[in-house]
Amino acid sequence: MTVKINTKDGQIELTDDVIATIVGGAATEIFGVVGMASKNAIKDNFQALLGKENYAKGVVVKTTEEGSIAVDVYTVLSYGTKISEVSKNIQERVKFSLENQLGITAETVNVYIQNIKVVGE
Repeated sequence: MTVKINTKDGQIELTDDVIATIVGGAATEIFGVVGMASKNAIKDNFQALLGKENYAKGVVVKTTEEGSIAVDVYTVLSYGTKISEVSKNIQERVKFSLENQLGITAETVNVYIQNIKVVGE
């Protein structure tokens, strides 16, 4: 589905992929996030072969009939980080990025921790 924004000059349509890319980019900027967990392994592996960065990996955008959106973010976090704090930061950053870059408000941002990785050493 798409999100439609009416302006005085016309209409802007944002696809779920555009929204997911903004969300994934925002989430990966947060300290403690190692990466995104894949929700579509075949598509993501193909893009990895092409050398493309896939920020939409691990993001599911749901659009309601009223036009509001809900976002599910599937992440991999670094071992030793405070999960509740990192999750809260992801939610805040995603909401801010959507409002700032696209002018839309996410009703909910659900964060799912799919894995913990030991980084460094």
